[in-house]
Amino acid sequence: MMKAAVLEKRGRDGLKVQTVPDPERKPGEALVKVKASSLNRVDAYMRDNGQGITHELPIILGVDGVGEIEESDPGSHLQRGQRVMIYSSVFCQKCRYCLDGEQPLCVNLRIAGEHRDGAFAEYISLPERCFVPLPEEIDFEDAGVLPAAYNTAYRMLFGKRALQPGESVLVVGAGGGVSTACIQLAKLIGARVLVTSSSEKKLEQAKAIGADAGVNYKTDHVSKGILELTDGVGVDMVIDSVGEASWGESLRSLRRGGRIVTCGATTGGNPPVELQRMFIRQLDLYGSTGANYDEARKLLAMVANTGLKPVIDSRFTLDQIGEAYDRLEAADRFGKVLVTI
Repeated sequence: MMKAAVLEKRGRDGLKVQTVPDPERKPGEALVKVKASSLNRVDAYMRDNGQGITHELPIILGVDGVGEIEESDPGSHLQRGQRVMIYSSVFCQKCRYCLDGEQPLCVNLRIAGEHRDGAFAEYISLPERCFVPLPEEIDFEDAGVLPAAYNTAYRMLFGKRALQPGESVLVVGAGGGVSTACIQLAKLIGARVLVTSSSEKKLEQAKAIGADAGVNYKTDHVSKGILELTDGVGVDMVIDSVGEASWGESLRSLRRGGRIVTCGATTGGNPPVELQRMFIRQLDLYGSTGANYDEARKLLAMVANTGLKPVIDSRFTLDQIGEAYDRLEAADRFGKVLVTI
């Protein structure tokens, strides 16, 4: 038997830490003893809504996870005691996207913590292909906050039109897990990083982890501020997961031929497109989520080789999962909410 955070019904009272049977390891799967996890927006969405995500209740939540191999098939490349990061997107290996190495686009994708039991538990069993070797240089707590936020940030920055050393990037809404990851990773490769926030404290916190300058969108006009900071040119890239509330200013902050990348729409998914601006200034717009398996490996190598310390806002145990969710929603949160198992 193991301890797990099980969602039995929607809402805060529906998520309870309880004792449940250990997961049954199927042939071709590996059983992992989970050491750490962290909270993401999708975990809150699953708890409170879950609409559009095919699943049944009860379900163990938790998309992120790192730990040690407990059991695998005889002859497996995964050995007992091996340190791994969970690649929570269970991909089919057969569709055109999987064959191209683009696992996040798999047509049969099932995500742990969304479509099947996740990692807010002492153990999780997943197909052997869903584990990435975790370098010894990264401790479990730091690694626990990497899977969703830092993989997403890596793909956004270095995916379709990779951010280059010397280029500039605007990260909209400093403070969240993905935005703090983007600040750190962009700075690592020598980009100039600008940020927005409604909080002067968060702007200072962003500067402390690598941002070069920031604009307070509550007191200042964002695009005017960004143009002033870029000598009237605009930035090469904008990372915007806010959506309707920021979209117009994000477009106006881009240089001619720049690109805007989105991985979310927390304030609404139907902003004005401004097609004239898009085609006259020849802007690129693309969406992104998660990372492919190769990108996940590259992220871990980057973190291990540079000694990057991910931004952890707060730490909770599995028994404190309700408090961890409360912290995820806190206005002054800056960085990731860690859950140790």
